[in-house]
Amino acid sequence: MTPPEAPMTGDSADMGNAPPAVSVCLTVLKNRSDFLRAAKARRQGTGGMMVQARKRQPEETATGVRVGFTCSKKVGNAVARNRAKRRLREVARLVLPTHGLPGYDYVLIGRAEATAQRPFEQLQGDLIYALKRLHQPPRPRGEGDKGKRPQHRGPNQHKGKPQTS
Repeated sequence: MTPPEAPMTGDSADMGNAPPAVSVCLTVLKNRSDFLRAAKARRQGTGGMMVQARKRQPEETATGVRVGFTCSKKVGNAVARNRAKRRLREVARLVLPTHGLPGYDYVLIGRAEATAQRPFEQLQGDLIYALKRLHQPPRPRGEGDKGKRPQHRGPNQHKGKPQTS
């Protein structure tokens, strides 16, 4: 008869390349005020989600990477919203420990029809792409646009041609 094996602990288990659990590296946002602050920060949309990123101020006591998840009723009923949020949580668990920056708050927002049906590898790629774009310095605006949209010209108003009656 062989002796029973010792239970596997975190030290003896073969962890491979699996990233640590969310609770170890990431703190989950729960206060509405944190979500509202993130909503005023930079955002990047992708096919599967919208990502908002906010660099925390030095006087804020939180450390590490914080992340929040939300899905509006446009995503679907409660079952659909919960499924989309579960997928976003798993993507965040896999991607944010390696691609997220400490001192940032991230909010992942599910998209209707897309978050729940998009292949998981594409969701991971979406988050990585969004994080790369959000951590780049903002592009300067062009000289001529000054942040204004071009004026709409009517069907008979052509640039440079005089109006004839």
